[in-house]
Amino acid sequence: MTLRFLLPLLLLAAPLAASAQLAEAQVRLKSAITEVLTVADRAGNRSALPEKLRPVLEKYVSFETMTKRSVGPGWKQFTPEQQQQATQLFSTLIIRSYSSKFTPGEHPTITYLAAVEPAAGRVDVPTNMVYQGSHYSVIYRMEQVLGWRITDVVIEGVSLIANYRSQLDAQFKKGGANAVISSLTQSVSRPQ
Repeated sequence: MTLRFLLPLLLLAAPLAASAQLAEAQVRLKSAITEVLTVADRAGNRSALPEKLRPVLEKYVSFETMTKRSVGPGWKQFTPEQQQQATQLFSTLIIRSYSSKFTPGEHPTITYLAAVEPAAGRVDVPTNMVYQGSHYSVIYRMEQVLGWRITDVVIEGVSLIANYRSQLDAQFKKGGANAVISSLTQSVSRPQ
């Protein structure tokens, strides 16, 4: 008789656990966005933004996961030192690009839509964003990587990872890890 009573409870527990994960990931994303906007407002000017935003973004974004997926299958052939260097360069590139979109004091209007769980340990949080008069559909892909962290951003249907993957995978096929690191180094060294 005990099993007969436990089975319905177990069936109810699975959706509740999934629902809790969706809510937890969405709360984490909202915290990240609030903290980023607060830091951006305090930065004073645009040139200081990348340095000011780095520690905040490193807390909420898994740059290692993003770099690994952007490089593609060739990532396994990088030495640990090359992986670390590529991750550092890639994170610098993303942070600079991201911070260049901000105007301190101007905040987007964000509508958070219902989060979904496309796979275990992964949550997609879709949003509608209005910033400086333009409308954007943005999906934040989050995974359990030392807590919920952003692992991709899809803006108007274009994945950040897929975009960089087409570039970095091609570089890897041409010249291996050194070619990827060289390409990232050149991108980071260009003036903003």
